Amino acid sequence: MSMELRSPTAKILIVLACLVVVMAGVKAASTIMVPFFLSIFIAIACSPIIRWTSKFGVPKWLSITFVILLIVVFGFLLAGLVGQSMTEFRENLPEYRSKLDSEFAWVVAKLAEFNIHINRELIASHLDPATAMSVATNFISGMGGVLSNLFLILLTVIFMLFEADSIPRRLHIALADPGMKLQHIDKFIRSVNSYLAIKTVVSLGTGLIIGTWLYVMGVDHFMLWAVLAFMLNFIPNIGSIIAAVPAVLIAFVQLGPASAGFAALGFVLVNTIMGNMVEPKLMGKGMGLSTLVVFLSLIFWGWLLGTVGMLLSVPLTMVVKIALESREESKWLAVLLSSEGQKASS
Repeated sequence: MSMELRSPTAKILIVLACLVVVMAGVKAASTIMVPFFLSIFIAIACSPIIRWTSKFGVPKWLSITFVILLIVVFGFLLAGLVGQSMTEFRENLPEYRSKLDSEFAWVVAKLAEFNIHINRELIASHLDPATAMSVATNFISGMGGVLSNLFLILLTVIFMLFEADSIPRRLHIALADPGMKLQHIDKFIRSVNSYLAIKTVVSLGTGLIIGTWLYVMGVDHFMLWAVLAFMLNFIPNIGSIIAAVPAVLIAFVQLGPASAGFAALGFVLVNTIMGNMVEPKLMGKGMGLSTLVVFLSLIFWGWLLGTVGMLLSVPLTMVVKIALESREESKWLAVLLSSEGQKASS
């Protein structure tokens, strides 16, 4: 029996069975796990600020208090602005639908001149502003449901930030390495911390630029689209497309085809510069995921953890990839997750 358990096939089956049990447990406990994962994400993203202020002799308790107050003030301000934008959108929805019908009537008439006949009602039903807006409202509403546990999340973040310095040593001891000899543990912690911190900064910059671009153009609810661009920037490749659709459609309905094209150009330029130039320069090479893995991770983590799982799908998959890269026997799996032409970092 012991020889059978040592066979590669038996090991794979045991590992898969364990993964199924773990996923079932996480799914069943998603009410608790979602705020926990979000707390870890916020704590890791904020830890560079704590370390930076400590260089100037600022006490840790004062730095953490400042960070928490900043999160609370920013969160309430953002929630108020987004809530107001969503309310205004619902009030303006009949006007948007009327404008959309007239715009499509013009487009269909022009195409008919070239003997291209399109069912206007069918296209209008698929490009209804309410349908496109549901992507944004469902996503942000899901986040709002999670943030109803704001006190629990902030309390967990505070404890995590206070104990952040001792976590690496605890991991070494827990993994039977009290002499701090296993460098891949430190590399794993540094890589996850660096990835999430840099991604947060880049996403924040993306949201601010997109919001400013749409504000200058005069697009309605620019703050809502900026928040959506910030959140969905954590999902590379497809996140920016999802964020652009409702904003471009509203620009089309409100300001016309030329402004819609200009809004789309803004999304393309910002995401090209931030995603292909700024982020790789800050983050370095070897951190990318293939487009297929990004899409599958979005589906998997969204199914497992809901809206927050979609938001954190790529960071969570990056954690798995970094963990696989840290051990020689699992590097081949990290290569499978990497984008084409990349190798797992040594």
